[in-house]
Amino acid sequence: MSNINPVTEASVEATPLPPQPAVTNPVGTAAPILPVEDKPLNLGGHEFQSRFILGSGRYDLNLIKATVEHAGTQIVTMALRRAQTTENSVLDYIPEGITLLPNTSGARNAEEAVRIARLAREVCHTDFVKVEIEHETKYLLPDNAETIRATEMLAKEGFVVMPYMFPDPIAARQLEEAGAAAVMPLGSLIGSNMGLRMRDFIEIIIANAHVPVIIDAGIGRPSQACDAMEMGADAVMAYTAVASAGNIPLMAEAFKHAIDAGRAAYLSGLGKVTEGQAVPSSPTTGYLH
Repeated sequence: MSNINPVTEASVEATPLPPQPAVTNPVGTAAPILPVEDKPLNLGGHEFQSRFILGSGRYDLNLIKATVEHAGTQIVTMALRRAQTTENSVLDYIPEGITLLPNTSGARNAEEAVRIARLAREVCHTDFVKVEIEHETKYLLPDNAETIRATEMLAKEGFVVMPYMFPDPIAARQLEEAGAAAVMPLGSLIGSNMGLRMRDFIEIIIANAHVPVIIDAGIGRPSQACDAMEMGADAVMAYTAVASAGNIPLMAEAFKHAIDAGRAAYLSGLGKVTEGQAVPSSPTTGYLH
């Protein structure tokens, strides 16, 4: 007969964990791990715990629910035309409780963007709108001047306006003044997966913004999303990198963890970068001679 006792839930719970060693700082004194205190992402008076905004443009509709759940997102953006179809509307596949962020994709000027936003408000039953105004289809660069005009018009109508913009710090300030609830500078060309090619200008925007800065377009890897959050972005929007992955829900989850890690790193205070010399990682005294 075996002498091995069966493992039961009660026996596992009754077994005390061994004492854990205290975390020490570089000089050897005990240093408690302090919880990271973070405020929710605030967009026009609405609070969100997740800092990951997920696009929904080209997913197989049957994958949307699983992708949203793996991403842990609370905001999903979509083009109005995808929500308007009488059959297989994307709205039927997005889980309840998710905030919808319709965009004005296809608008070529402020007036067209306002018209699309008004339709989106009726179809999606939301005041949130992502303003997108582009004149050409090769680079899909946003028209900042028309975006500023549309933002001012929509803010006066009570919309929570989140404009997609070329990362010009002056335009970012003007969007704030026009009533933007957040600004969404592109990291690189939309759909390119090239990452933070516009880093220097985005850092200036972050340093001077009084509204959330959400990196939109070009984020192609979870590591790039983490990098954006480490430098102080308030949130990241990703779509192509997720939609083109071999395992879409798993990639969405990878982005979630990367964004959370980047935010925690930013809040904890990143180490100083030194150039031109090494910095010893061990004490430089007490050598054996």
